[in-house]
Amino acid sequence: MKEISAGGVVYRRNGSQLEIQLIQDRYGKISLPKGKLEPGETTEQAALREIWEETGIKGRIVEPIRKIGYAYTHSSGAIVDKEVHYFLVEAVGGTLQTQEEEIHGAAWYAPADAWQTQLRFGYDNNNAVLRAALDKLEAEVNGDD
Repeated sequence: MKEISAGGVVYRRNGSQLEIQLIQDRYGKISLPKGKLEPGETTEQAALREIWEETGIKGRIVEPIRKIGYAYTHSSGAIVDKEVHYFLVEAVGGTLQTQEEEIHGAAWYAPADAWQTQLRFGYDNNNAVLRAALDKLEAEVNGDD
């Protein structure tokens, strides 16, 4: 079984400060907003919809970041090959509020804090996604690992 999802690394400028949005998922891990494509949706549309639904933030796709893949075992016992398309997304509106049935929290972080939080509490397969986004934003993170 194959499943396609889309999401993004959301950023905003708060005055002169760059901020990165991270979420805490229902398992307590730091993650990035993402979700499954609905019928007829493009990956870009799904990414923006999922960000809006999960965090209350309206975004604008800046550019693709990367696609990752992994497998997991569905509750039915089937192995699912998951493909996730991530985009760099600029926050353009909305108010940060979490969709409590899906995620436990969302917050804005300075780039270095976002990177360290991801390394300590995030899923390993998101490290390269966040790192690529920070590189695209030319964000200083003071150390890689």
